[in-house]
Amino acid sequence: MPAPISVIIPTLDAADELPGCLAALTEGLVAGLIRELVVSDGGSTDATCRLAEAAGAVVVTGSPSRGGQLRRGVAEARGAWLLILHADTQLSPGWAATVAAHLEREGAGPAYFRLRFRARGLRPALVAGWANLRAGLFGLPYGDQGLLLRRADYDRSGGYRDQPLMEDVALVWALARGPGQPLAALPAQALTSAARYQQSGWLRRGARNLWTLLRYAMGADPSALAARYRR
Repeated sequence: MPAPISVIIPTLDAADELPGCLAALTEGLVAGLIRELVVSDGGSTDATCRLAEAAGAVVVTGSPSRGGQLRRGVAEARGAWLLILHADTQLSPGWAATVAAHLEREGAGPAYFRLRFRARGLRPALVAGWANLRAGLFGLPYGDQGLLLRRADYDRSGGYRDQPLMEDVALVWALARGPGQPLAALPAQALTSAARYQQSGWLRRGARNLWTLLRYAMGADPSALAARYRR
């Protein structure tokens, strides 16, 4: 019986972060959970694709839009389960046993990991705490928390939309509207880079994320939101 999980990682000039992400996946290979790794690249000019190929990944290339990249990546996947990860996220030690236990549960549905930033201090803890609270209360994890779901549920939801921002929110909302189990919080951590928060400021970046989410919920165009968000 083939391993159940296809790992899909969208990348764009991620050579500095990708090795750590891939190294953390090793225990999933050892445990027989990972069937394949698919890296969907949006036009990297650094060593991202070479690193992915050296790791044995299937590399898919196309235009830089995270929703579109993920959609292309999933189209190449053959696993019964999908594990979506950002390149700057590293799963915490012991994640494979946690995921294996989840897959063995009858009727197991989509799940995500608890967010923790790879930075020390009160502000990283507060921002991560809010993200985990938001995910638990409202069933709304972001992509940097990782997402584990059945391929059948992904297909039933319509999959990722080809949009540059909020593709993770759109998919989670579509999953919530369909039949099946609500998203579960796995007792393992997604250790995510704090670089963007450190560059922009923790409160400023957090407020911008919340405002972007509210505008998206009110119907704002994702492309316009992305242009402003990255300015």
